[in-house]
Amino acid sequence: MDWHSLNLSVGFKSGVIPRSESKQSLHIIIAKEGFLHKKGDRHWRPVNKTEMHWLDLETHSEHYLGHIDNISIYAHDIHSAPKNHEEYEFKSLWQLLNELDQSVFYLLGRAQQIVDWNRNHRFCGKCGVRTVASEFDRSRKCTTCKEAFYPRLSPSIIVLVHRGDDILLAKKVNSRGNFYSTLAGFVEPGETIEEAVHREVMEEVGIRIKNLKYFSSQPWPFPNSLMLGFHAEYDSGNLILQPEEIADAQWFHYTKLPNTPNQIAISGWLIADFIERMSQST
Repeated sequence: MDWHSLNLSVGFKSGVIPRSESKQSLHIIIAKEGFLHKKGDRHWRPVNKTEMHWLDLETHSEHYLGHIDNISIYAHDIHSAPKNHEEYEFKSLWQLLNELDQSVFYLLGRAQQIVDWNRNHRFCGKCGVRTVASEFDRSRKCTTCKEAFYPRLSPSIIVLVHRGDDILLAKKVNSRGNFYSTLAGFVEPGETIEEAVHREVMEEVGIRIKNLKYFSSQPWPFPNSLMLGFHAEYDSGNLILQPEEIADAQWFHYTKLPNTPNQIAISGWLIADFIERMSQST
């Protein structure tokens, strides 16, 4: 089977319980160092059943992710690197980011988050007893107090603020290189999504916004986030940066932008959407 010929964006169906009719399988191998990757391969790919047997991996846990064209796809959490197989290495999802198309990125993000959740919930958070994986859904249950633990997502907002032909971009304190992006942050308990957008913008750059418009969403595994994207219009105020979070923030004309995110991230989509709309209006 040719992994690169599979159309994940259309054909992949997520699931929890393996399909009995699936005769073939593909396997995503994950260790603490990242995803198993064969050296020399231009693009990442999962291993097939034959490779799994040949690599003789010590698997800590196995998780069914779904299927495509009757091919089951699994994620495996392994203890250590394959022995005597120097042609393989591990790469983190960050390292693979620019090598992956959107659908593969989502699949690896799903695999990473499920494996991390399973690692972090081996013991009950209420009574400390070991949990066991459910046979019926994506959960781990305490054998004593019966508490159930499901994978959790953190809702986050991301917003592109515009003022005429200019857009507001910021460089995070921990940003790698001279890299600018849209404003973003986590939603607080008891807060609506819209309230979170207004609060985050005020906290990070000290301005008020108006005409908030929902754009799109994206699962983002850094870490366990569901990004909810918005466009917003500048209302009032001067830029006052939150020094713990923002190293720099500036208004940029949409034709003269600094280094910005690529199209695998929703921040890149927001910027591209604004540029397209402005270009069409001129």
